[in-house]
Amino acid sequence: MSEYAVVNPATGETLATYDTLTDTELAAKVAAADAAYRAWRLAPVAERAAAIRRVAELHRERRDELSALIVREMGKPLAAAEGEVDFAADITEFYADNAGRITADQPIDILGEGTAVIRKAPIGVLLGIMPWNFPAYQVARFAAPNLVLGNTILLKHAPQCPESSAAIERIYHDAGVPVGGYTNLYITNDQAATVIADPRVQGVSVTGSERAGAAVAEIAGRNLKKVALELGGSDPFILLSTDDLDGAVSAAVEARLDNTGQSCNAAKRFIVVDGLYDAFVEKFTAAMTAATVGDPFAEDTVLGPLSSLAAAERLAAQVDHAVAQGATLVAGGTRDGAFYAPTVLTDVTSDMDVYREELFGPVGVVYRVAGEDEAVAIANDTSFGLGSYVFTTDPAQAERVADAIDAGMVYVNLVLADSPELPFGGVKRSGTSREMGLLAADEFVNKKLVRVAG
Repeated sequence: MSEYAVVNPATGETLATYDTLTDTELAAKVAAADAAYRAWRLAPVAERAAAIRRVAELHRERRDELSALIVREMGKPLAAAEGEVDFAADITEFYADNAGRITADQPIDILGEGTAVIRKAPIGVLLGIMPWNFPAYQVARFAAPNLVLGNTILLKHAPQCPESSAAIERIYHDAGVPVGGYTNLYITNDQAATVIADPRVQGVSVTGSERAGAAVAEIAGRNLKKVALELGGSDPFILLSTDDLDGAVSAAVEARLDNTGQSCNAAKRFIVVDGLYDAFVEKFTAAMTAATVGDPFAEDTVLGPLSSLAAAERLAAQVDHAVAQGATLVAGGTRDGAFYAPTVLTDVTSDMDVYREELFGPVGVVYRVAGEDEAVAIANDTSFGLGSYVFTTDPAQAERVADAIDAGMVYVNLVLADSPELPFGGVKRSGTSREMGLLAADEFVNKKLVRVAG
């Protein structure tokens, strides 16, 4: 059975197909992961860290190969794919560098005599279910901290990323992670449900849509398994004041068009104070429509195709429906196969469907507000709560707005500033967990109390 396929989104051509595992093959891989855990958890922390450090090195050594596979599978512009591989290497290296901090005992000041510590211990085999939009980066932020802790990894990647997922598995094996320590799985959703239910599997991490997250969380809940969810977002970009409107516009466009607009934490709703609104819309529209759309392997391409024809058709339907409900199409709104033109919408109101939807592509919705309070109200009027961006020249205002926004992350006067040491995650329907930073190592770990008498 073939569910895994490489389909060039720029042309629609199917380049390769890969068979899913049989149930017997899958059972053997789960057993191998459990067996590997028994030994890997006992390996010295320095040994586990050395293997993960080598994983980072191999990402850099195989940068060209991994980047080309990402472009081939999901249409990301080559420069962006190269940047993704670099970031995956940096994230992986961060956990190798911080292995001692991640695994160190945490002393507790106790009221009685003796001592007490929280001791970090691995919990076992984990299943990761990863999306197509960042084939290397998403894996790094899940696998690296958990392997350093001593857990082992089963990885179900998106069906359109079979080649990059296999290449990443080779990297982990070549780096010295034992067979069964990191295992790539070509499996169906039904088989994934079986893996989650397996008593040897202790947790599951999902990065993807609300639908996927809810489905996996339901299965995990029935089986009393820990689940970490990183889901969608409709991040606000709030512009309240600026000494450099051109710079703010440039940041807004970068935050919207990164990864051809297919990032969960991309700025999607642009909330602009009345005095700057007209000039912002004019400059933002000009910059959006000037972005080069074309062959993702070409050096000057800013926007490639969306990940698939279906994704482009879905985005087009959302925009068309918004216009039918009364939104103003300022620019764009056209589709050519899987390519979708940079698009700007205004005059969106709360009774329109698009007001509450996530637009996963190069579409920006601009709102006019009277001031800070209205900006925060619109920013929070969403079921999502992943990231947010605030631009203001007033430091006190920046603090107030950062405190008031319902989101897992707030970036003030900058965009695209993710970094390995910074935790990533959201609230509300955007998820339940944190990845990256030291907090990532607290998701799938036994925080064991060890209390010793005086």
